Amino acid sequence: MALSSTFCNFNITHTIKHNITTSCFPHKQKDVKTPQIKRRELILRSGELATIAAFFNLSGKKPEYLGVQNNPPSLALCPLTKNCISTSEDATNLDHYAPPWKYNSEGREDGITREEAIEELIDAIETTIPPENFTPRIVDRTEDYLRVEYKSPILGLVDDVEFWFPQDKDSIVEYRSASRVGIFDFDTNRRRIKALRLELENRGWTSLDSMAT
Repeated sequence: MALSSTFCNFNITHTIKHNITTSCFPHKQKDVKTPQIKRRELILRSGELATIAAFFNLSGKKPEYLGVQNNPPSLALCPLTKNCISTSEDATNLDHYAPPWKYNSEGREDGITREEAIEELIDAIETTIPPENFTPRIVDRTEDYLRVEYKSPILGLVDDVEFWFPQDKDSIVEYRSASRVGIFDFDTNRRRIKALRLELENRGWTSLDSMAT
Protein backbone atom coordinates (compact mmCIF):
# COMPACT_ATOMS: atom_id res chain seq x y z
CA MET A 1 0.00 0.00 0.00
CA ALA A 2 1.49 3.41 -1.07
CA LEU A 3 2.23 6.05 1.55
CA SER A 4 0.33 9.34 1.19
CA SER A 5 2.14 12.65 0.60
CA THR A 6 0.89 13.88 3.97
CA PHE A 7 2.94 11.27 5.81
CA CYS A 8 5.88 11.88 3.54
CA ASN A 9 6.09 15.51 4.60
CA PHE A 10 7.08 14.31 8.04
CA ASN A 11 10.14 12.63 6.53
CA ILE A 12 9.82 9.65 8.91
CA THR A 13 12.65 7.17 8.75
CA HIS A 14 11.90 3.52 9.42
CA THR A 15 14.54 1.15 10.72
CA ILE A 16 14.13 -2.48 9.77
CA LYS A 17 16.06 -5.72 10.16
CA HIS A 18 19.82 -5.71 9.43
CA ASN A 19 19.97 -1.94 10.06
CA ILE A 20 18.60 -1.21 6.61
CA THR A 21 16.77 2.13 6.55
CA THR A 22 14.23 3.51 4.14
CA SER A 23 12.79 7.04 4.13
CA CYS A 24 9.33 8.20 3.25
CA PHE A 25 9.52 10.07 -0.07
CA PRO A 26 6.84 10.86 -2.66
CA HIS A 27 8.69 8.86 -5.32
CA LYS A 28 8.59 5.10 -5.56
CA GLN A 29 10.74 3.37 -2.95
CA LYS A 30 13.31 0.80 -3.87
CA ASP A 31 12.44 -2.82 -3.26
CA VAL A 32 13.95 -4.20 -0.11
CA LYS A 33 14.31 -7.95 0.30
CA THR A 34 14.04 -7.83 4.10
CA PRO A 35 10.34 -8.03 5.06
CA GLN A 36 9.01 -4.94 6.78
CA ILE A 37 6.56 -5.09 9.71
CA LYS A 38 4.49 -1.97 10.07
CA ARG A 39 4.00 -0.54 13.52
CA ARG A 40 0.25 -1.28 13.48
CA GLU A 41 0.87 -4.88 12.44
CA LEU A 42 3.42 -5.25 15.23
CA ILE A 43 0.96 -3.92 17.81
CA LEU A 44 -1.78 -6.24 16.55
CA ARG A 45 0.50 -9.25 16.65
CA SER A 46 1.66 -8.37 20.14
CA GLY A 47 -1.96 -8.09 21.24
CA GLU A 48 -2.75 -11.47 19.74
CA LEU A 49 0.16 -13.06 21.58
CA ALA A 50 -0.94 -11.45 24.85
CA THR A 51 -4.47 -12.76 24.33
CA ILE A 52 -3.22 -16.27 23.63
CA ALA A 53 -0.94 -16.15 26.68
CA ALA A 54 -3.80 -15.00 28.89
CA PHE A 55 -6.02 -17.73 27.49
CA PHE A 56 -3.59 -20.48 28.37
CA ASN A 57 -3.06 -19.06 31.87
CA LEU A 58 -6.70 -19.07 32.91
CA SER A 59 -6.05 -21.95 35.27
CA GLY A 60 -4.22 -19.49 37.51
CA LYS A 61 -1.61 -20.29 40.13
CA LYS A 62 -2.35 -22.29 43.24
CA PRO A 63 -2.70 -19.83 46.16
CA GLU A 64 0.07 -20.21 48.72
CA TYR A 65 -2.33 -19.85 51.66
CA LEU A 66 -4.29 -23.03 50.94
CA GLY A 67 -4.32 -25.68 53.65
CA VAL A 68 -5.05 -25.59 57.35
CA GLN A 69 -4.07 -22.24 58.83
CA ASN A 70 -2.55 -21.69 62.27
CA ASN A 71 -3.68 -19.51 65.19
CA PRO A 72 -6.37 -20.68 65.28
CA PRO A 73 -6.40 -23.83 63.13
CA SER A 74 -8.87 -23.26 60.29
CA LEU A 75 -9.21 -23.06 56.54
CA ALA A 76 -8.50 -19.70 54.92
CA LEU A 77 -10.99 -16.88 54.77
CA CYS A 78 -12.28 -15.68 51.41
CA PRO A 79 -11.02 -12.67 49.45
CA LEU A 80 -13.43 -9.79 48.84
CA THR A 81 -14.40 -11.23 45.46
CA LYS A 82 -17.71 -13.06 45.15
CA ASN A 83 -16.33 -16.39 43.97
CA CYS A 84 -15.55 -18.12 47.25
CA ILE A 85 -17.33 -19.70 50.20
CA SER A 86 -15.78 -20.94 53.45
CA THR A 87 -16.92 -22.38 56.76
CA SER A 88 -14.27 -20.19 58.39
CA GLU A 89 -16.22 -17.03 57.62
CA ASP A 90 -18.56 -15.37 60.11
CA ALA A 91 -22.16 -16.53 59.73
CA THR A 92 -23.23 -12.93 59.13
CA ASN A 93 -21.13 -12.79 55.95
CA LEU A 94 -23.85 -13.85 53.53
CA ASP A 95 -21.56 -13.63 50.50
CA HIS A 96 -18.93 -16.05 51.78
CA TYR A 97 -20.19 -18.09 54.73
CA ALA A 98 -21.23 -21.73 54.43
CA PRO A 99 -22.10 -24.03 57.37
CA PRO A 100 -19.90 -27.03 58.28
CA TRP A 101 -21.06 -30.62 57.83
CA LYS A 102 -21.25 -33.54 60.22
CA TYR A 103 -20.72 -37.06 58.92
CA ASN A 104 -22.06 -38.84 62.01
CA SER A 105 -25.46 -37.21 62.39
CA GLU A 106 -27.82 -38.06 65.25
CA GLY A 107 -30.05 -40.07 62.96
CA ARG A 108 -27.22 -42.14 61.51
CA GLU A 109 -27.19 -45.64 62.98
CA ASP A 110 -23.95 -46.86 61.39
CA GLY A 111 -21.38 -44.46 62.82
CA ILE A 112 -18.22 -44.22 60.74
CA THR A 113 -14.62 -43.22 61.42
CA ARG A 114 -12.88 -40.16 59.99
CA GLU A 115 -11.03 -42.36 57.49
CA GLU A 116 -14.31 -43.88 56.33
CA ALA A 117 -15.86 -40.42 56.07
CA ILE A 118 -13.03 -39.26 53.83
CA GLU A 119 -13.61 -42.26 51.58
CA GLU A 120 -17.33 -41.45 51.44
CA LEU A 121 -16.52 -37.87 50.53
CA ILE A 122 -14.11 -38.96 47.77
CA ASP A 123 -16.75 -41.28 46.34
CA ALA A 124 -19.31 -38.46 46.38
CA ILE A 125 -16.85 -36.15 44.62
CA GLU A 126 -16.18 -38.71 41.91
CA THR A 127 -19.83 -39.66 41.33
CA THR A 128 -21.61 -36.31 41.67
CA ILE A 129 -21.97 -34.29 38.47
CA PRO A 130 -20.71 -30.82 39.43
CA PRO A 131 -22.18 -27.54 38.14
CA GLU A 132 -20.89 -26.48 34.72
CA ASN A 133 -19.37 -29.97 34.33
CA PHE A 134 -16.13 -29.05 36.04
CA THR A 135 -13.84 -32.10 36.27
CA PRO A 136 -12.60 -32.91 39.80
CA ARG A 137 -9.06 -34.10 40.52
CA ILE A 138 -7.84 -34.94 44.01
CA VAL A 139 -4.40 -33.38 44.42
CA ASP A 140 -3.73 -33.40 48.19
CA ARG A 141 -4.75 -35.87 50.87
CA THR A 142 -3.68 -36.42 54.46
CA GLU A 143 -5.33 -38.11 57.43
CA ASP A 144 -7.54 -35.06 58.03
CA TYR A 145 -7.37 -32.92 54.86
CA LEU A 146 -8.43 -33.17 51.23
CA ARG A 147 -7.92 -30.72 48.37
CA VAL A 148 -9.62 -31.08 45.01
CA GLU A 149 -9.04 -29.08 41.84
CA TYR A 150 -12.16 -28.60 39.74
CA LYS A 151 -11.34 -27.68 36.13
CA SER A 152 -13.78 -26.20 33.64
CA PRO A 153 -14.23 -28.11 30.34
CA ILE A 154 -13.73 -25.16 27.97
CA LEU A 155 -11.46 -22.43 29.32
CA GLY A 156 -9.55 -24.56 31.80
CA LEU A 157 -10.56 -22.44 34.81
CA VAL A 158 -9.58 -24.02 38.12
CA ASP A 159 -11.37 -23.88 41.47
CA ASP A 160 -9.70 -25.11 44.65
CA VAL A 161 -11.98 -27.02 47.01
CA GLU A 162 -10.67 -27.99 50.45
CA PHE A 163 -12.11 -30.24 53.13
CA TRP A 164 -10.77 -30.44 56.66
CA PHE A 165 -11.69 -33.00 59.33
CA PRO A 166 -10.60 -31.40 62.65
CA GLN A 167 -9.43 -34.08 65.07
CA ASP A 168 -10.68 -32.17 68.10
CA LYS A 169 -14.22 -31.73 66.74
CA ASP A 170 -16.46 -34.77 66.68
CA SER A 171 -17.49 -35.71 63.12
CA ILE A 172 -17.20 -32.11 61.87
CA VAL A 173 -16.10 -31.28 58.32
CA GLU A 174 -14.97 -27.77 57.41
CA TYR A 175 -14.63 -26.78 53.76
CA ARG A 176 -13.68 -23.98 51.41
CA SER A 177 -14.45 -23.63 47.69
CA ALA A 178 -12.93 -20.79 45.68
CA SER A 179 -12.09 -19.77 42.13
CA ARG A 180 -8.48 -18.87 41.36
CA VAL A 181 -9.26 -16.07 38.90
CA GLY A 182 -12.06 -13.58 38.34
CA ILE A 183 -14.26 -11.62 40.72
CA PHE A 184 -17.52 -13.60 40.52
CA ASP A 185 -18.50 -17.15 39.63
CA PHE A 186 -22.26 -17.12 38.98
CA ASP A 187 -22.60 -19.15 42.23
CA THR A 188 -20.67 -22.10 40.79
CA ASN A 189 -18.78 -22.73 44.04
CA ARG A 190 -21.93 -22.54 46.15
CA ARG A 191 -23.88 -24.83 43.81
CA ARG A 192 -20.99 -27.30 43.76
CA ILE A 193 -21.00 -27.55 47.54
CA LYS A 194 -24.77 -27.90 47.59
CA ALA A 195 -24.65 -30.78 45.09
CA LEU A 196 -22.08 -32.58 47.25
CA ARG A 197 -24.07 -31.93 50.43
CA LEU A 198 -27.26 -33.37 48.96
CA GLU A 199 -25.40 -36.49 47.87
CA LEU A 200 -23.75 -36.87 51.27
CA GLU A 201 -27.07 -36.38 53.08
CA ASN A 202 -28.27 -39.52 51.29
CA ARG A 203 -25.40 -41.32 53.00
CA GLY A 204 -26.19 -40.06 56.49
CA TRP A 205 -24.35 -36.72 56.61
CA THR A 206 -26.00 -33.49 57.72
CA SER A 207 -25.37 -29.75 57.79
CA LEU A 208 -24.95 -27.82 61.06
CA ASP A 209 -27.31 -25.15 59.75
CA SER A 210 -30.90 -25.80 58.69
CA MET A 211 -30.46 -22.98 56.16
CA ALA A 212 -27.63 -24.88 54.48
CA THR A 213 -25.99 -23.81 51.26
